[in-house]
Amino acid sequence: MSTTPNRRVAVTGSSGKLGSAVVRNLAEAGWSVHGFDVLPPGRETAGSFTRLDLTDLGQVVEALHGIDELHGGVDAVVHLGAIPGASNAANTATFTNNLTSTYHVFTAAQIAGVRNIVWASSETLLGYPFATTEPPYVPMDEEYPAQGNVAYSLAKVLEEEIARQLTRRDPRLKMIGLRFSNIIEPEQYARFPDFENDPDSRAWNLWSYIDVRDAARSVRLALDAEVSGFEAVNIAAADTVMTTPTAELLARKLPDVPVRTAVEGTQGLIDITKAEGLLGWSPQHTWRSPA
Repeated sequence: MSTTPNRRVAVTGSSGKLGSAVVRNLAEAGWSVHGFDVLPPGRETAGSFTRLDLTDLGQVVEALHGIDELHGGVDAVVHLGAIPGASNAANTATFTNNLTSTYHVFTAAQIAGVRNIVWASSETLLGYPFATTEPPYVPMDEEYPAQGNVAYSLAKVLEEEIARQLTRRDPRLKMIGLRFSNIIEPEQYARFPDFENDPDSRAWNLWSYIDVRDAARSVRLALDAEVSGFEAVNIAAADTVMTTPTAELLARKLPDVPVRTAVEGTQGLIDITKAEGLLGWSPQHTWRSPA
């Protein structure tokens, strides 16, 4: 396995589903990982851990500059800390916490001289929830204007705009927003066959998902990518959560939405071409053979 020795990375939200997988992936690749979260890790973790309130700018600035006996600064930041999803808190709490936290991380990184920033954007700004709205076309790529239809996705839209403006002001910055689909751990795949009984139950994100291991690997590849400026990148599985052909699902649920490129078999409806070209990433895991 290739390693990246002596590079130091701060990972916010390091105790979460994705955060813990990212910490493991980066540590295995040779990064020196410093995790930050409001909750301690639920399992043994690589690197260090420090409790951190992202809504307190002073704490975030200090954490990235250095913490006694842990590190004297970092080379990169992975920002995953947030209230996850659109229904885990009241709208105002979700919006205020997530947007404030992201602004603080971006600001603290600049103060600390960190120019390599990767963070969790979201598929939701493609127009979620699709059970009640329609995308302008499928497969959905990064080109059409973001649509913040709920408080969670509205915050994500504004996070991307902040990154766009920061990189405009400082072209040396690299800021990659990974638009993750619904992140799934392998043990959750046992539920997937039940979706066939109620396809509408997964229409909210057009039957999309991403294996947590593939999501974690996309973070590492984004950190290593030799690009500058702001980039938004879709990260999703190549297939859907269904065994019903995707074209049949579209004909049933979204018959009037233009299909820009042919959709074959159970192909997913989130276009991941950019991730393949920019990051050299493609999904390696599927619920159909989860090992």
